[in-house]
Amino acid sequence: MKPMTELTGNNLQECLALLEAGRCSSVELVQQLTAAIRARDGKIAAFTALDVEYALAQARQADEARRSGKQGELLGVPLAIKDVINVAGQPCTCASKILAGYISPYDATAVARLREQGAVFLGRTNMDEFAMGSSTENSAYGPTRNPWNTDRVPGGSSGGSAAAVAADETIAALGSDTGGSVRQPASFCGCVGLKPSYGRISRYGLTAFASSLDQIGPLTKSVRDSALLLRVMAGRDRMDSTSADAPVPDYTAALGNDLHGMRIGLPKEYFISGMDADVEKCIQAAVKQCEKLGAAIVDVSLPMTPHAVAVYYIIACAEASANLARFDGVRYGLRTSGAADPFEMYCRTREEGFGPEVKRRIILGTYVLSSGYYDAYYIRAQKVRALIRRDFEVVFDGRCEALLAPVAPTAAYRLGERIDNPLQMYLGDIFTIPANLAGICALSVPCGFTPSGLPVGLQVLGPAFREDTVLRIGHAYEQASDWHRRRPHLESFS
Repeated sequence: MKPMTELTGNNLQECLALLEAGRCSSVELVQQLTAAIRARDGKIAAFTALDVEYALAQARQADEARRSGKQGELLGVPLAIKDVINVAGQPCTCASKILAGYISPYDATAVARLREQGAVFLGRTNMDEFAMGSSTENSAYGPTRNPWNTDRVPGGSSGGSAAAVAADETIAALGSDTGGSVRQPASFCGCVGLKPSYGRISRYGLTAFASSLDQIGPLTKSVRDSALLLRVMAGRDRMDSTSADAPVPDYTAALGNDLHGMRIGLPKEYFISGMDADVEKCIQAAVKQCEKLGAAIVDVSLPMTPHAVAVYYIIACAEASANLARFDGVRYGLRTSGAADPFEMYCRTREEGFGPEVKRRIILGTYVLSSGYYDAYYIRAQKVRALIRRDFEVVFDGRCEALLAPVAPTAAYRLGERIDNPLQMYLGDIFTIPANLAGICALSVPCGFTPSGLPVGLQVLGPAFREDTVLRIGHAYEQASDWHRRRPHLESFS
């Protein structure tokens, strides 16, 4: 059997190979990962809940299934799930006081499909409350820290999932991406993060933040791992009318080691004067590497990009205002005590249950939907959103097959640095938001480090439902570099 550090450091495909060869068991994987969590998570705080007995019971079932000859694409592999995605029998608090004590009675469709293929669920990962944030500091459980430097944020809102993957506390994880919440943490923590096209993965069981923007996506240690998880989760679901009735290809079959014959665009609006010079240096080096792999790099323009942040925060906040109205203390979660009447109970429950960032966005969303402002803000934002989508359609219609860009203007910043400056925090999402507004797919893959040792991510953007293209590009680049193989100094946590 392999020693602990080798087991916990394996990616998903490597774990499957070990399990299939009988060189380790699922129980051993769970035991070693939970030991790693206990040793490291006191400093990182990637998890909000861990049910070791439940995970071990699943692992024993997986081992027995494998001994009896049963098959499963993920049989016995432990995964962690962001605390906004429902797993039957586990908490789903969305890192909010208002859902304290809530236990999910059902599996999200994405989780159910992973379960059908034998995946084991370790526990719940920390996040910005209701996925509203870019640093995982807006959590009722306290902030998660970046394993590469615990004075830095891991990104958000899926920061717990990204940190758990980077710290070898899980083999892979699920997150959700509404405006960059999978890709930006992946970039900050040096792992792979995929935002599928809108509708590619069912949103049933994903607690809604902004329904027209949300997508479940994997955070992994390799591009091939993301391709496998996407193949398992993708496809039409009758429980989600927005899920796409489109063929699901074998994404792993599309992976190769070169980019010959591909035309890849470089959008000038994603290389702005405010971008950190060390980040830009890493991105430009990655672009040159893709060119060496055979890709033809072409300059393109997405002129509506500067309006994306404003459009996003109007639409996302409006949808959040509507979606979060259900959390009122009547049906589930927190209910304040001592209220004189139902209206006071409703108001006090929401006041006490929601954190400041969630309240800010609910208020903004309610304002833009209010009488006299709906046309001026919400309708106008939807019109500009259509223009942003049109920008991508024009570029992908014959000009190029995909785009290369930074994930974020900077590497991970210090804890507390932006928490009191929401506008500065929002502007950090400028390179990730457009993909959500347009409904296209995008991937973050490690492409280097700053001189201070912080990871940087390369973003690959592709047309809607062409995840095979972005995965092919990401995998070819990944195989020509070793950035994804580098790990934080995990011994310092023990």
